[in-house]
Amino acid sequence: MGLVAALALSGCGFTGGNGGSEQVADLDQRIVVDNFRAPVADWALESDAAYILSLSGCLETLTRYDETAGEIVPSLATEWNQVSPTEWDFTLREGVQFQDGTELTAETVVTSLQNVLDAEVPARAFSPTVVSGVEAVDDRTVRITTPAESPLVPYRLASVNTGVLAPGAFEGEAVDPFGHCTGPFTPVSEEPKQSLTLDRNENYWGGQVQLAGAEVRFITDGATRATQVQTGEADVSLSIPVANLPALEADSNVEVLKTDSPRTATLYMNNGRAPFDDVDFRKAVSSALDLEALADSVYEGAALPGTGPFASSEPWAGESAETPQQDVEAAKELLAASGYTAERPLEIIAIVERAEFADVATVVQENLKSIGVPVTIRTAEYAAVEPDLLAGDYDMVLSQRNRLIDIADPIGFLTADYTCDGSYNISHFCDKEYDRLIAEAAGTADTEQRYQLYARAGQILQEQAANVWLVNEQAIDAVRTDLQNHAQDPLARYVLRAETTKPAS
Repeated sequence: MGLVAALALSGCGFTGGNGGSEQVADLDQRIVVDNFRAPVADWALESDAAYILSLSGCLETLTRYDETAGEIVPSLATEWNQVSPTEWDFTLREGVQFQDGTELTAETVVTSLQNVLDAEVPARAFSPTVVSGVEAVDDRTVRITTPAESPLVPYRLASVNTGVLAPGAFEGEAVDPFGHCTGPFTPVSEEPKQSLTLDRNENYWGGQVQLAGAEVRFITDGATRATQVQTGEADVSLSIPVANLPALEADSNVEVLKTDSPRTATLYMNNGRAPFDDVDFRKAVSSALDLEALADSVYEGAALPGTGPFASSEPWAGESAETPQQDVEAAKELLAASGYTAERPLEIIAIVERAEFADVATVVQENLKSIGVPVTIRTAEYAAVEPDLLAGDYDMVLSQRNRLIDIADPIGFLTADYTCDGSYNISHFCDKEYDRLIAEAAGTADTEQRYQLYARAGQILQEQAANVWLVNEQAIDAVRTDLQNHAQDPLARYVLRAETTKPAS
């Protein structure tokens, strides 16, 4: 199934394993959601904390990417228009209040968005490089100005990093989301690094919220998340490891949800330091790896071998996307051409939030050993190593990136991750022709033409072996079968929703 079709199907929702006959909802019910990471930046909207607030049903944006239709739809804004080549006006929904009773107005939206723009490290989707100004035209209209013509501004306003909080959220030294969101659930307490507790927003603009509240737990260990949904300690567990699927799929009280995801497990290589600054060495690493065997063994067939920076099913992948084949002899020749000598073992960092990466690292280690490249493995939490990754103080790291998580268009991923000045260019890759293509794509309104430019940019990344894109993953979640009206989001932004229900136990 192609990615676009999978995104559409995933939006149809899921009504527990009860043959489609829904029981009467119990408005006093609360649920538990196990998430795979915790906020690390004091709820700053420009950080990954925004994803936690979004999936928790607290934070809402002006626009929203509808995974069913595959398009941008209204949320806190009801319509938008490009009033000049560099200006977009967004009309706000009437009758919306923040959870502290403050009315949603253009000025409150400007305050929130400006806070993100002014951040020391702005959000990748909404930064001064792509947005030059935010202003209130009148009480119901927000104008977004860009430094150059940009057809993707409505996509940027669907990024969770542009979620809107009440002015009271910004009065202290740190951002305070408690009581300052607009969504169906309001956070009421927090156990730092452990959990967030939320209650129903009784005055939600979107109608009656069916659950009394929820607890979102931050559990980095995938096996624990799987166990808790099976025992009933959790109602929803996100990002289930492949190794735990057989037990969950055999449990009649659990439904496993799978869909294609724009997420690729990647062996990032530090292009900015030796030996990875030599393209022949990077190509040697790529040629040494057996991606099909990796997908079959570690991922047990639940992921497809990588074809480059995109999945072959994506409309911007191009027609020539194929899985690179292992060629040990070619790898050895490329290694010799690079002048590599094994003066020190190279290190792979395996991110512990993805349980399978320890096994992936072992496979990569053995593949590289076969061509004379010694490798050591270190496991670490992502937050602990990100500063070193951004600073270029590492060799290789196993991580995964959702291509559509910044904005629901590849321009966000392609700009942040691979342009010379990209804010998330942990590969430290730099190619002027690539940058030119991305700049052209950013100003191209015609979708087909823009996708063609993306495909050409992807070819450059593949030809330069910027990284090794190992496998295209599925989004795999697990839910208790008595949970009703739950929709899996392959982009992992929305979990707690107003319409989700649970009958009395």
